[in-house]
Amino acid sequence: MNRIVSAFQAFFALLFTGQLPKDLSASLGLIDAASLPKPVPPAPPKPEIKPADGALQLLGMLQRDARALDFFMEDLAPYTDEQIGAAARDVHSSTREVLIRCFAPAPVIDAVEGSHVAAPSGSAASVKFIGNVPATGTPSSGLLRHKGWRATATTLPQLNNRQDLAVLAQAEIEVE
Repeated sequence: MNRIVSAFQAFFALLFTGQLPKDLSASLGLIDAASLPKPVPPAPPKPEIKPADGALQLLGMLQRDARALDFFMEDLAPYTDEQIGAAARDVHSSTREVLIRCFAPAPVIDAVEGSHVAAPSGSAASVKFIGNVPATGTPSSGLLRHKGWRATATTLPQLNNRQDLAVLAQAEIEVE
C-alpha cells in the first residue's frame, strides 16, 4: 500500500512541478537521507493569558502577603470581637500594602467628604450622582459623599505558563 501512495505522490509531483520532493527521493533511495535538512521542531505555543488570570494572580498575592483569603474563609463565630479586631488590623495593613504596591490608588475627587464640590470634567464614568438627580441634564456640583478611587498604576508580576494560578495558596505539610 505504501508503494502505491509513493507512486501517486511521485506521479503528481512530476506532473505539476517537474521534480520529485526531496523526502520522497530519499524514501525511494534516490538521494542520501542524511543530506536532507533536519526538520525544525515547532516553537512552543505562546502562553495564553486570560482575563481571569490577573484576578487569580491578585487574589493569590492577597493571600500570600496578607492572608486575606484565610481571614475571609474562616468561621468567625467562635472568636471574640477583640480577637477578630486584632486579626482584622493585621489583614487590613497587609492588604493595604498590596493594593498600594499593585495599583497606586488615588481619589477621583481629592476633597473632604461632606463638602460641596464641582463634578470633574472628562469621564462621565468617574462620577455617580445620587439623591435628587434631575430627570434631564447632568448636575455640575453637589455634596461629596464618597471621593471614589482610581488606579494610577497597574503593577503585577509577569505571568508564566508554569504556575497554576488556580492554586491561590499551597497546602502546607509539616514533616516531623
